[in-house]
Amino acid sequence: MSEKKTAISTKEAPAAIGPYSQAVRVGDTLYASGQVALDPSTGQLVAGGVAEQTVRVCENIKAVLAKAGLDLEHVVKTTVFLKSMGDFAAMNAVYEKYFAPEGVVPPARSTVAVAGLPKDALVEIEVVARDVA
Repeated sequence: MSEKKTAISTKEAPAAIGPYSQAVRVGDTLYASGQVALDPSTGQLVAGGVAEQTVRVCENIKAVLAKAGLDLEHVVKTTVFLKSMGDFAAMNAVYEKYFAPEGVVPPARSTVAVAGLPKDALVEIEVVARDVA
């Protein structure tokens, strides 16, 4: 049986800057595009280092999830892209507050270093979330 693919979009997160959706829902699964630290009101990269950028990325992800009626606890898989693995500890400290607070099962995760990210960002995170009890 074929499930319908539905685009999810919110002004509370940066608009897609290419031919893609902020997220796509198929059944009870949401596939969210990677978010970099763009301020949705200005379209500009936030000031600061990887910690400040990770906060903005996570807030952007929360906004996309909220539009789909989900929250961070629904995230089952993340992929983190870092411009430098030297930023891992700082990113991870912020990531933990959002994705692994006390009592929450953290999502599965992959973290990779990349040669470059859109807008010369330091971090990008993409998520897969499921709307299940």
